[in-house]
Amino acid sequence: MYEFIRGTVSDIHPARIVVDAGGVGYSINISLNTYSALNGKSEVKVYIHFAVREDAHVLYGFAEKNERDLFRNLISVNGVGAVTAIMMLSSLSHEDIAAAVATENINVLKSIKGIGIKTAQRIVIDLKDKLGKFQGSTQNLFIPDSTVRNEALSALLVLGFAKKDIENVISKIMQEQPEISVENLIKQALKRM
Repeated sequence: MYEFIRGTVSDIHPARIVVDAGGVGYSINISLNTYSALNGKSEVKVYIHFAVREDAHVLYGFAEKNERDLFRNLISVNGVGAVTAIMMLSSLSHEDIAAAVATENINVLKSIKGIGIKTAQRIVIDLKDKLGKFQGSTQNLFIPDSTVRNEALSALLVLGFAKKDIENVISKIMQEQPEISVENLIKQALKRM
């Protein structure tokens, strides 16, 4: 029903943003990744998923279409609701989730709060074929073992760098050197930040 909402940020929190569009304030639930992408901006474009429930009409917003598409795929899996999907997208980037599904890495999925082994297996079974389209759109960020990526990301976050900037730099380095160690990845990322 709604494709996106473009407007001025009236209020933003890690789980919610209020966008003033045409004098109407839209309260939109967001993931931490979307929060990182939109925080600090005054004008935003938020891609929308509109959910109609018996007790509420809820807007879910995403900084990128790919994240929204993955959210829609996740909620199509039996046992994965909107809250769980947002939790997943707050814990890992949409590229990491798509990579975990594509490589059948159940451990990455079950490391997310609220995802057990059965749900992780169901996600992989239901979405493995559907997520093939994400390969081209995520610029080949499919890394069979994202442990190196996650450890480097955590270390750089502790040093105070912005998550979105870190992810972009790490992705570029890992594309150039897929077998890089955590230490070398952090050193090279620091040089490029």
